[in-house]
Amino acid sequence: MDGKREGGPAANPAPSSAVAGVADVPVKIGDPYSVGGVTYTPADIPDYDDVGYASWYGDELAGRPTANGETFDPAGISAAHKTLPLPSYVEVTALDTGRTILVRVNDRGPMVSDRLIDLSRGAAEQLGLTDSVAAVRVRRTNPPAAERAQLRSGKPVRERIATPGSLLAILRSKAKALPVPKAATAATPVAAQPAAPIASGKAKPGDDRFVVEGPGTTKPAIKPAPTAKPAATVAGKYAVQVGAFSSETRANAAAKSVDGYVTKAGNLWRVRVGPFASDTDARGALGKVKAKGFRDAVVQRDR
Repeated sequence: MDGKREGGPAANPAPSSAVAGVADVPVKIGDPYSVGGVTYTPADIPDYDDVGYASWYGDELAGRPTANGETFDPAGISAAHKTLPLPSYVEVTALDTGRTILVRVNDRGPMVSDRLIDLSRGAAEQLGLTDSVAAVRVRRTNPPAAERAQLRSGKPVRERIATPGSLLAILRSKAKALPVPKAATAATPVAAQPAAPIASGKAKPGDDRFVVEGPGTTKPAIKPAPTAKPAATVAGKYAVQVGAFSSETRANAAAKSVDGYVTKAGNLWRVRVGPFASDTDARGALGKVKAKGFRDAVVQRDR
């Protein structure tokens, strides 16, 4: 790779001003690149619309540079895609619920053939995803300037109108025809996944994409923490989601600090507090959790 990148796609509207150091210009497309024997060709496709599987991850790469040189914020509503221009805006629909959110694509990935898009933790939470992988529809769009600015500032925008049942049935049938992602059975070791191309001269090889950790990943030695208490069995519809961790040791430590519990969710360990009988009770617990440093904690209502 020679580091050269093409100019912005004509499909995007006029340049918008930067928000908190993050801008929509210059838009970067990039040269074709090969990862794991597969060649990907970035392209400006204004009507991009595809069905596939999404994965998501926690805070492991917080503060690291994305492929277009921005700083990764796990709580932001962002994503990684193999070929869309950086940045791009897409509507992501969860095919199990029909919920749709607006997401800003600012990174390259996932570098495995059986997944279409990688979502940040913030995007996954807004979409209501709890499994390590989920079937989704990804459709490129040109949102209003105000919504672009809101996503650039790290804040979510209002959910889109729910997908009609008739369309959802068609999308689900397409998803059923796809291979089951490997992440649903055995995660691919990160060490076996070559890095995606760098779209920023400031980034270093390996820093330009999100990583989903799996078996074989080498982690710094961490002093084992006491095992957290098992999941509560008290009846209740509400819970506080503290966070999702790739390390069970870290999850147990977090759960112990907030008197919560740990549950396995795909390749991640989820820390929650509760359950609570009412939203009011859950909000009260949420305040205590945030006071202990878990600022991205949210109240969730179990379906």
